[in-house]
This record gives sequence, structure tokens and C-alpha cells, in this order.
Amino acid sequence: MPQILVVDDEVGIRELLSEILTDEGYTVRVAENAAAARQARLDARPDLVLLDIWMPDMDGISLLKEWSATGQLNMPVVVMSGHATIDTAVEATRIGAVDFLEKPIALQKLLSTVKHAMRHATLNNKAALSLSMLTRSAAMREFKKKIEQIARGSRVLHLRGVYGGVAELCARMLQLPQSPWLDMTQSTTTINQEHLQRIQGGIVFCADIAALGKMQLMSLAFVLDRLDKFNLALIIGSSRPIASLELGWEVTQMRRLCEVWIGLPELTRCQDDIPEIAALLLTQLVESSEVPPHHLSTGALNRLRQAKWEDEGGGWMSLFAALRNLALGSLEEEISEAEIQQMLPSETGPQSPDLGAMQAWLKLPLREAKDAFEKCYFEDLLQRENGNMTRVSELSGVERTHLYRKLKQLGVATGKRSEE
Repeated sequence: MPQILVVDDEVGIRELLSEILTDEGYTVRVAENAAAARQARLDARPDLVLLDIWMPDMDGISLLKEWSATGQLNMPVVVMSGHATIDTAVEATRIGAVDFLEKPIALQKLLSTVKHAMRHATLNNKAALSLSMLTRSAAMREFKKKIEQIARGSRVLHLRGVYGGVAELCARMLQLPQSPWLDMTQSTTTINQEHLQRIQGGIVFCADIAALGKMQLMSLAFVLDRLDKFNLALIIGSSRPIASLELGWEVTQMRRLCEVWIGLPELTRCQDDIPEIAALLLTQLVESSEVPPHHLSTGALNRLRQAKWEDEGGGWMSLFAALRNLALGSLEEEISEAEIQQMLPSETGPQSPDLGAMQAWLKLPLREAKDAFEKCYFEDLLQRENGNMTRVSELSGVERTHLYRKLKQLGVATGKRSEE
């Protein structure tokens, strides 16, 4: 029989819900707080969780975030509250809750919500998105074989030139069904032995080590030294060369972090599969709530196949950034071929200045020469990052608000997203 976990600090509500659901044929377990709910989830994955938001030790939203960050949110969760606002309900569904019940809970509302959540679980009982879904390309089959071979011989894997959502799609290839998953980017507390005990035998993932704060880096170093003890694998992506990062780690730790790496195959080797790759990347962006729901038209998919995608990550990061910008800027759910054409990297984009141009700058007043250089610099950077203003801000070291003002002063076109 389907098992439901009821989490509420009020004994009367736990007993009432348990009695009603048991009469309906469900097996019911109860937990009086977040700690008990956490343990119950570790003991056995329930088919559904009814989770109270307001609890004394930890609120339900925080527990929901913890389950999501550790890969344990693979069952439907319905949050309950008598005092929550609409914003709280929206936040819960954004994290992964499937529905919201307002207390006091009417009988028919309870039963219909439970049935709906159970149907949701059946329809969505699938593995996390990963590059394993791409099997047509010989290059991708070769990559899958290679990454699995590396994982068998090393507990640490560095995804070179790949980060963010693309790195997660790579790392998920190595995650076994329902195995623990800890995302360091989403972890807001210091990792200790108890945390590692909970995810024993699983994967610790870092989407971009260059983006971690000081406390997160300390936690990552703590994890690195205990991989063998807790039978963990560590998979990291990085937007910058690891050797250039000042992590404050010991030499042996840095060496272990960098000794085994792999890069994705160039998109030029997967040209015929680019429509499937683009659709998967966009789905990843939508499911991770980075962009609103969007899909690509047939014409858009075909146009993407013809484009040349190049970067340190084999073109994957350029394609990912372009899709993110399109989904954020497009007013329609379907992204058209015309929108793709507008976003594609120019075949004859800004070129580096030749010697003659630089000599001409030397004859200008300092302010004009500086403006000429900065205009060339930002045009080239915008082209390389496909108009991704966040990346341009990070790489140039110019705060984003000032960056828009600077580009406007220099007369540098920033594309549709920036103009909006």
C-alpha cells in the first residue's frame, strides 16, 4: 500500500490525518518535527509527504530545501499551514512541493490533494535529467563510456571548462537511481560528519567551484578529505582554471582536486545531435527554475544545428548561455527561428584591432584612446560570452549596474535582453 509520511508538531493534527488516511487504505507514518521527518526519510522513501511549514526545530521550507539539495526530494511533498502567505506557497512549489493545503483542512480537499499528488508521483517517476539521454552520437557514447571508466578509478572528477547546469547534466550520468546527492552550491550550512553520514555512498556535486564562498570552500575541503571514509564521489565544474583560484587549500588537496579531469566532446563532433542537445539544455534551464517555461520550434532547432559553437567547454557553455538569454528575453513560450538567428554568434563579429589601429590610438588624447580600447574590449567579450551580461560582468570585474551604463556610454550594442 502507498505510504504517507505526516509531519506536524501538533499531535491532534497528526492523529486526525493518520486516522483519515488509514481509513482510505494508506499506510501512514508520523513525525513530530523536522529531525524525525529527516530520519523517517532516511529509513525509507515515502510515496508522499504531508509537511507542516511551521515547526519548532526547523521550518518545512528549510527541510524542503535540504531534501532538494541532497537529492532526497524524489517523492511528492504537499506543504500545510494555517498561517502561510501566498509567497510562502509559491516558494514551496518553486523548491519542489507539488501542492499546498491550508489549515483547517477539509476532508474532501485532503483526499483530492493526496490523490492528485500520487498521480503526480506516477507521472514524474523518472530519473533526473542527464546527458545519458543522448545516445545517438558516437562522440556522446564515447564520452559516457570514458566518464564511467574514470569514475570507477577515482573518487574525484573535474569537469574542465564546464560549469552550472551543463556540469550537472554531466554529473547526473554517474548518479545511481535514488542514491544520495549533495549540491554544494545550494548548501548553506557547514558540512560535518553527520551530513556525510546521511549521504554515504552518494555524490557530492559542485556546479562551479569558482563561485563558492569561503565557508563553502572550507566544507568542500572537509568533504575532500573524507571521500574514502564515507564512500563518496566528488564531481566539480569550474568556470575558471582551478590552478588560478586562491582556495586557501593545502598542496595535496589542490593536487587531488585537479589530477583527474575530462572535457565534453566538441559540439562540432555532435552536429547532427545538436537539436536534441539544445532541447535537453533548455529543459534543464526550465526544470531548475532559471527560466520560465519555453520550448524551441522545429525551425529554431534546425537553425541551431547549423551554428558554430566554440568555447573551452567545446561549445556547450556558449549554447547553454544563448538558450538562457533567449528564454529570459522571449515573450512567447515557443522560441522561433528568427529569435535564434538574432542570438547566434556573428560569423564576422568584432575583430581584435590590428597594429595600425593600435598605433592610431596612441595618437589620440588619453581619454579617447581609453574609450576606443574599452569599446573593442567589451565588444569582443560580449561576442565570446554570447551576450551573457552576468558572465561579462564577472570576467571584466565591472559591477552589472555600472556595466550597462558603461556600455551605453561607449555605444556598444548589448542585444535584445539588455535593451529590455
